Amino acid sequence: MSTPDERFDPDLDPEEFRRLGYRAIDMLAEYFDGVRDRRVYPEADPSTIADSFDEPVPEEGQDPDAILDEWQEKVLANAAFNTSPRFFAFVMGSGSMLGTISEALAAATNMNVGGWHPAPSGTEVERRTIEWLADAVGYPVGRGLLTSGGTMANVTALLAAFRAQAGPETAGMGLQAPDRPGPYTLYIADHEAHSSVYRAAEMLNLGREAVRGVPSHDDFTMDVEALEYLLETDREDGDVPFCVVGQVGSINVSAIDPLDAIADVCEAQDLWFHADGACGGVGAMVPEWRDRFAGMERADSLTMDPHKWLGIPYECGSVMVRDPEALGRAFAMHAGYLQGSVTGNPEDLDLYQHGPQMSRGFRALKLWMTVKQYGLEGYRELLRGSVACAAHLHERAVEHPDVAVLQEPNLFIYSFRYVPADLADALESADDAAAVRGHEYVDALNQGAVDEVLHSGLAFPTTTLVRGHRTFRLSICSFRTTTEDVDRTFDALTDAAGRLDDERRESASLPV
Repeated sequence: MSTPDERFDPDLDPEEFRRLGYRAIDMLAEYFDGVRDRRVYPEADPSTIADSFDEPVPEEGQDPDAILDEWQEKVLANAAFNTSPRFFAFVMGSGSMLGTISEALAAATNMNVGGWHPAPSGTEVERRTIEWLADAVGYPVGRGLLTSGGTMANVTALLAAFRAQAGPETAGMGLQAPDRPGPYTLYIADHEAHSSVYRAAEMLNLGREAVRGVPSHDDFTMDVEALEYLLETDREDGDVPFCVVGQVGSINVSAIDPLDAIADVCEAQDLWFHADGACGGVGAMVPEWRDRFAGMERADSLTMDPHKWLGIPYECGSVMVRDPEALGRAFAMHAGYLQGSVTGNPEDLDLYQHGPQMSRGFRALKLWMTVKQYGLEGYRELLRGSVACAAHLHERAVEHPDVAVLQEPNLFIYSFRYVPADLADALESADDAAAVRGHEYVDALNQGAVDEVLHSGLAFPTTTLVRGHRTFRLSICSFRTTTEDVDRTFDALTDAAGRLDDERRESASLPV
């Protein structure tokens, strides 16, 4: 048995560490240099990728160079390249090159940005970047912090909302208190409601049924008169409304709810107003768009995801509140080994007192460094570029005879549907059964085209449901995307859908 002085040394020799670091940087530089030309989606099938990692835990240590080889041969070769200019799935930011370097620098200090003393500079960098974000979009932040992403940001904001409305005593017996009032309810536009709001309701043990869908206008935005009616009828039924969620760039069509009108209702009825800006909130930093976001500054809480439209490497979400005490009411905790363990402990700056995590990585460094590199003017130019690409995609959709236009372009997410021109009128006029068959056929064309383009490696588009029908959806969230990338993907999708239509039409039972 070895003594403490004879045990295995986990650290690398400084020169060996430097050599490996140079090699890793060379690999990353080569990767970024070829990012425009790489397949966006791996060529191997899922079982082959799984088999490549099927190995027992190593009993003996392995050579670091061999481990780097495996990163290139297994990890990189089988990655979905979110950094690609033609990665249009979900809402994935492009990632920043300086942010990549910052991840290594943050890992080197290994600060736990839960308490101030374990992470003095880490805490202050995070507090400063939150203030920068808030100032950039015109939000009067009282306090905020970074989270893993939009879901945890919404969980954090909605628990703060619940504690503010239901009272901090709910932290004791929670929803099991025998004298608690009727079901607590929260409200969001019905069509474009983000799944994270439902997940937050589940995690807070309010239940999915606590989320009430408010009818939407034709442009997918919340009908505020319908909201008022729903609030009134729910109260009459014994429910306890506590929060309204306004969407600031919805997940399928980039809709922005009438935030000022929602704020008026919440102010008049003493409800918490939460603005979910995970997808689009940062757009408010562009001066000529500021009117679209009017009322966001009145929200009691605001969430935004820097790892989306600001291109920060994952993970990096954020939550902000106007009331400096709101997060503390929801998350403050006491433990002997935490309080008073260091003389002069600045407890008010311990971020674990204001959010759900005690152990927190140094997420803020990559945001701090990238904002410093780009500056607000650089970011504004990049955001304008994304929106211009979405507007160009809309023009292509309008011009194409077999494309149904579903929305006006707004921010950077745009959905459209391939519908063969000779079927369009028939789907509207056919009887219900025939129309259902026709829509199912068109849904399959849209899904089949996306699958074909994805597996070709050219691009990573997705489909979604808009008003119950399968559509193409492109999230133009990468700062590397150009109109040429949009054109190549649009052409590939419509060509694939047209080819599938030619192949399947004879065997299909259609209303034409």
